[in-house]
Amino acid sequence: MRNMEFKQQMHEYSQWRAKLVQSIEIYHQWRSRYGMKDTNSSNTILNILNGLQSDRITLAFVAEFSRGKTELINALFFAETGVRLLPSSPGRTTMSPTELFHDEKGGSYIRLLNIESRLEDISLAEFKKNPERWTQIDLQCESPTQMQEAFKELVSTKMVDRELADKLGLWNEREAAEQGIINPEKVEIPCWRHALISFPHPLLKEGLSILDTPGLNALGTEPELTLSMLPSAQAIIFVLAADTGVTKSDLEMWHNHVCHNRGGSKQGLAVVMNKIDAMWDDLADENGYENSIHSQIKLSAATLKVNEDVIFPVSAKQALLAKVKGDALLLEKSRLNVLENYLANDILKQRKSMLLATINRDMGFLVSESSNLINNSLANAVAQLEEFKKIDFQNRDMTGKLMAETRDRQTVYMANVENFQASRKVFALQAQALIDSLAKEKMDHIIKTTKHDMAKALTTYGMKQNMRKLFDDLRDLLQDSVDITNETRRLVKVIHKKFKDEHGFKEIEPQLFSIKQYQIELEQIFEEGEAFRSSAKTTMSEQSIVINKLYSTLIAKARNILRQAHADAITWSNSVLTPLMHQIKDHKKQIEGRLQMLRKINESKGTLIENIASLEAELEPLKLQRDELSAIIGDMQLEVGS
Repeated sequence: MRNMEFKQQMHEYSQWRAKLVQSIEIYHQWRSRYGMKDTNSSNTILNILNGLQSDRITLAFVAEFSRGKTELINALFFAETGVRLLPSSPGRTTMSPTELFHDEKGGSYIRLLNIESRLEDISLAEFKKNPERWTQIDLQCESPTQMQEAFKELVSTKMVDRELADKLGLWNEREAAEQGIINPEKVEIPCWRHALISFPHPLLKEGLSILDTPGLNALGTEPELTLSMLPSAQAIIFVLAADTGVTKSDLEMWHNHVCHNRGGSKQGLAVVMNKIDAMWDDLADENGYENSIHSQIKLSAATLKVNEDVIFPVSAKQALLAKVKGDALLLEKSRLNVLENYLANDILKQRKSMLLATINRDMGFLVSESSNLINNSLANAVAQLEEFKKIDFQNRDMTGKLMAETRDRQTVYMANVENFQASRKVFALQAQALIDSLAKEKMDHIIKTTKHDMAKALTTYGMKQNMRKLFDDLRDLLQDSVDITNETRRLVKVIHKKFKDEHGFKEIEPQLFSIKQYQIELEQIFEEGEAFRSSAKTTMSEQSIVINKLYSTLIAKARNILRQAHADAITWSNSVLTPLMHQIKDHKKQIEGRLQMLRKINESKGTLIENIASLEAELEPLKLQRDELSAIIGDMQLEVGS
């Protein structure tokens, strides 16, 4: 990738993705045109297309209050509006987690979820499916001033009874005491729990999504942010203030809510050291300023245990002003371009590689199968042509003998079909056992029973023991599936080997179902659950709130993983023997083609040369089919085995 502004790279990425979608659609049509279309492969391809068309590059911005995070978002993405679009003035800090994206069908709006919804046993993901539960403000995109005014609602607060604030997780007695607030009747809290903002900004239209998370308290009281939304972001930009460095609350946020949920990996993490303009000293020279910045970078890198090259010193305030005024010198002084280059050249490149890897995993098998089948058909046709060139077709006895041999092959083919049907029945029984082991009813029974036991527990200790039992039972459920999966994999290998050894089919390495990824994801959830179970906040919180949080975040996520495993097992069991079926169909086509050629030659009055020319002409459609597929594979940039 060349060095460009982020918006240019985002445009290129969007075009690349559109071209990839087009190539996959052409491949889907190719399969249909040449008789390789079947329900399962079509579903696989359509799912990939849906995923690509709804793909978003999500950048999550995480910081404690007053680090200039929202100003940074304004400077990076919305400076061309000429106004400070998102509220970031002193005392106007965004209070609720905010997602910015483009909803092509829904139009331009702000949707706000009321803070009291935290008391309900419903996840944010479920709320998003129900627009009626949100307060909506329509946006006038042609008027940045109207949008700026509408966005001020993001910082709205209200006064509520202290007891309600406590239930909502928005009252901390120790922190209040440190501020001199003792036993108040009323407490100021945010009006809104979550905000969704859609408008047709060019970057958002091309698939950029921005997640703005407000402070440690919001992350602590909204587990879904930490457990689901942050881990799924392509990049997390963690913002510090240059004049304070890494504070205690910064470090807590970094360890508990950023690093932990990326499995310890620092990939896709950037640290922005904002407000470097505050470090300028009129009495010191430029070298002193540079030394101060470098010293703070070095200290922050050591504290956060990251390389210095992922810490970006910037002045978001200077960058926004420079972009609005078109001041190139001030923009250079703000150092924003270094961060933009990182986002463009590292994050987008990583996302591109991840998408290709996913498509290779989910669709590479289909493309390899197509490539193998067409290459085999062409090789067989060429071999047949060479064989026919050496035969005296004027000898009717010879032609009759070849036709008899070919009919014998037809008889063998019918036996192959019967063997395949028998093997498929045996496999179907084993596959059903695998599918049943991941059935929704088993999972829901465990979850429902444990929730009932947790609610009945008389002590916090009893409730926590039931949490642990829940995690253990779900782990056991998946382990049962592992054992059945291994047996099913063995059976698939035996069936493929049988058709290779006994029927002379070309060996195609079968795509084997793996449960490992679901185990890894579930274990990550269990780790989060254990941290949640043993945390002081869980001990101090009301039992019903603890249970609701657990079930609306961790358990909802675990349920989704097991549901996905169940759905993937069904898809795999329906499609894993399809390559054998296609080989059988292709074998039938070859036999029928051979008989047809022999009849044509037998009935022909032409010379041998004319007959051979006719046979050579039969190769052209196969060559065209192969060349079309090669071009499609090249456009998709997939790594296809022969």
